[in-house]
Amino acid sequence: MMLLLSALGETGQMLRHLITPKKSDPTLRDAVAIKSGFVWSLLNGNIITWTKFKGGRPCLSSLFKPTSGADHTSPAMTVITPETFTPLTWSMSEIRAAIPAHLFQRNGFKSSLYLIRDVALAAMLWYAATFIDPFFAQVSAAGKAYENVAIVGQAAAWLTYWWFQGLVLTGIWVVGHECGHGAFSGSGKVNDALGYVLHTFLWTPYFSWKIVHHRHHANHASMEKDEVYVPKTRSDLGLPPPDEEGIDYAEVLGDTPIYTLFMLIRQQTLAFPAYLFLNVSGQKHYPKWSNHFNPNAIMFNPSQRNAVIASDIGMLAMVALTVRASQIYGFSEVVKYYLLPWLCVSHWFIMITYLHHTSADLPHYREGKWNFQRGAAATTDRDFLGWQGRFFLHDVAHFHVVHHFFPQMPHYHGEEATGYLKKLIGEHYRQSNEPVFKALWKTYNECQFVEDDGEVLFYKNRKGNYAVLDQPQTK
Repeated sequence: MMLLLSALGETGQMLRHLITPKKSDPTLRDAVAIKSGFVWSLLNGNIITWTKFKGGRPCLSSLFKPTSGADHTSPAMTVITPETFTPLTWSMSEIRAAIPAHLFQRNGFKSSLYLIRDVALAAMLWYAATFIDPFFAQVSAAGKAYENVAIVGQAAAWLTYWWFQGLVLTGIWVVGHECGHGAFSGSGKVNDALGYVLHTFLWTPYFSWKIVHHRHHANHASMEKDEVYVPKTRSDLGLPPPDEEGIDYAEVLGDTPIYTLFMLIRQQTLAFPAYLFLNVSGQKHYPKWSNHFNPNAIMFNPSQRNAVIASDIGMLAMVALTVRASQIYGFSEVVKYYLLPWLCVSHWFIMITYLHHTSADLPHYREGKWNFQRGAAATTDRDFLGWQGRFFLHDVAHFHVVHHFFPQMPHYHGEEATGYLKKLIGEHYRQSNEPVFKALWKTYNECQFVEDDGEVLFYKNRKGNYAVLDQPQTK
């Protein structure tokens, strides 16, 4: 083995220090000076996790002390805990100065082109779907041998329509979201008028959601003030204190795959309406029945009540239009062409936002440690559905971190701005290329609750341990 390492030259000599270090060897602290590549080792109780070495120096920020109560299955895995995490230290003025000024410029004409494209795609898909049933009826009528072919083909065609129409309509919802942030154009009236129409068509109370969503941005990752995806605490779940022996977490949290799958499906189908109507995943100290439709709800101040009422009127108009369409075309047709694609919009919206704001390596803060920029950094960019996410969803998932820092920045500047942001904040930028359905399952199991004490908090899993990260999340 030593002969082999010697033959590798300088790199081999450095690796030999990892394998046979002396107790007094200073390389125990600094590992080795490899100019590029990936290594791992376990030195002096420190875990080095597939750490990339740059410029001749290891990224020592990737060193984490093992924590009692954490899962350790391989020395190539990281456990991030409040004790091993250093919060972001840059000011917002420093972060903004790192982004070129032209990336903050809004272009209403350019934004309109994206919307026109989306509306055209939605119309084309709808028109194409009108041929599905007649075509396969002809196939089935061709003879008994073709009946099964017609059934399978018809089902596949409708599933394809629902998938792509759901993505297109989600993209239209994202444009409405940009209107709510003032990122669509420089005109507030244009933004609100257009956003109102787009979100109302997709069953979202525009002004109500906009008001609460702005508060979410202003307080993201704050345990006391954030509006959505606020983690449950140990006491919220009725769990015993962490120092109590023999805690049966499975009894409270449930750990069977079938139960987890059921709860996950429930989340993906009902979470958005439940959030709007019941404040599910919102602040727990809000009064019961706080919701987005009550103009007197705690989320709104008196000056905002007329806007909430306007949102409610829009939603009632959509109810009336849907009922009327069902009377004219039949309820089953409305379900096939509109309601099922909308259900896909709800699913994609929840999946995107849940994975943005929920991860084992994302901190939450209590009041003593929270500030705006720390909260903004506590999000994750995800490679959501590859090219489909980039094209149909306007990069809403791919470049979400920079959006939390600068919500008025148009989506078409997100990629370039993210490059500048990554260069400045380094390890505090989170990004994952993990397949999103795999990430959804893993995150739903890993991120169960946070502790009642402490100012910097990370999720614990179904075993009551901090989650193990088997790949670097910062890139």
